[in-house]
Amino acid sequence: MRQPTVAGQFYPLSPKTLKKEVSRCFSGIEVTPRDVIGAVVPHAGYVYSGSVAANVYATLPKADTYIFFGPNHTGYGSPVAMSQDTWKTPLGEVETDKDIGKLLAGTIIDMDEIAHRYEHSIEVQIPFLQHRFGNDFKILPICMGLQDEETAVEVGQEVARAAKESGKKVVFIASSDMSHYVPVEHAERVDHYLIEAILDMDVPELYRRRSEENISACGYGPISAMLSAAKEYGAKSVKLIKYATSGEVSGDPNVVGYAGIIVE
Repeated sequence: MRQPTVAGQFYPLSPKTLKKEVSRCFSGIEVTPRDVIGAVVPHAGYVYSGSVAANVYATLPKADTYIFFGPNHTGYGSPVAMSQDTWKTPLGEVETDKDIGKLLAGTIIDMDEIAHRYEHSIEVQIPFLQHRFGNDFKILPICMGLQDEETAVEVGQEVARAAKESGKKVVFIASSDMSHYVPVEHAERVDHYLIEAILDMDVPELYRRRSEENISACGYGPISAMLSAAKEYGAKSVKLIKYATSGEVSGDPNVVGYAGIIVE
């Protein structure tokens, strides 16, 4: 059992309070499922990025398995690590997809729980799915400490292959914030510059622009893995659903950027 690590920090520990907080994030957002096969969702505290995340989760269709690609902030564990534990949040327990996991045996993706133990980037996403679908779904969490372009593309392609072989309906979700702790004008400029490459599904250009502007988006590898997987599923269009910064809540002139993006 993978126990919640950041309950009480990034989101409330109490089930009742968490339900109320997630409902607040969805306030004013119409739930309209679309033919979404991939997404980019932020992973900050709900008070900062919850509304951006909810705008994405409101569009997701019901799937058998939601496959998460998240950055490894802690440095623990294997460079690319898949979890097969059951994941617990204050809203209940969610099973991992062991069928797809088995189909990834022998690839660049290791089965390793240590990388996930203290990592928040995937954990904070699960209550949004529980709000939408109860606990009637599975997840496949993949934590990426190694985020170079070659690795990211390979991870995405291998996961898409395994998902297709499983015959299950899946949605690929990349967990990433954008610029970190920079002036708001700078964040908005460089984040939208990076988002343009994502909207074009151009992974090499994403890496080039990130390097050119030294953009501190933490999940560029997971975003690229998600795009690579979505392409294998015939991705046709990418849309920016919502962009915001932490400054809109904190009032601080140095902000973190948040983008909610869907791939159809």
